[in-house]
Amino acid sequence: MKLSHRIPVTPWRAKNPWAFRPRMTLPLLVGLAIFGFGEGMLVQSHWGATPWTVFAQGIAKHASISIGWSTALISCVVLLAWFPLRERPGFGTVANLVIIAYVLDLTTTFLAVPHNAIGKSLYVVGAVVVIGIGSALYLTTGLGPGPRDGLMTSLHRHLHVSVVYVRLTLEVLVLVAGWLLGGTVGVGTAVFAATIGFSIGANLHALDFIVGRAQR
Repeated sequence: MKLSHRIPVTPWRAKNPWAFRPRMTLPLLVGLAIFGFGEGMLVQSHWGATPWTVFAQGIAKHASISIGWSTALISCVVLLAWFPLRERPGFGTVANLVIIAYVLDLTTTFLAVPHNAIGKSLYVVGAVVVIGIGSALYLTTGLGPGPRDGLMTSLHRHLHVSVVYVRLTLEVLVLVAGWLLGGTVGVGTAVFAATIGFSIGANLHALDFIVGRAQR
């Protein structure tokens, strides 16, 4: 499996985070919708969720709101932390906040929960694949990072600490907080953490190959 370690340059890549053009609509909206669906699949497996969604589950449980609204609320709070860090949002940042939360809510409402280990395993594997595809599409638009990614890169620049350690610290902190608040942590959480990087890298490579073939 070949992996890409960079974001490929695509015909729909924006010149700046607010330079939205019609040709970016499909990769941006489809990418974010697929991402939200993948998050919902992992939740509905009942084998855990991504660290930030575990946190959202915990908040939702205590605030008596849906997981989608909880996700959107957390994103808004994270965006407030951008201001002292001088991080600038883009069109994609706002779209990320709205679309992922909305699709996550729809998925957890209407997608059936599997009743056996095979079904749960398919949900977990499917979530990793789907989130990898959605991430690859969304990242290539160049319309600004999502709230969590922006926080990560800002802390990386200001603290002069490796982005790997910043991301790991944030993920561990929100995972522990979510678990203490009652969020679901399980084998799906571990599988996601171990494989999502490979899924994103593989899908970026596939997208780079497809774009390259189309431009010949």
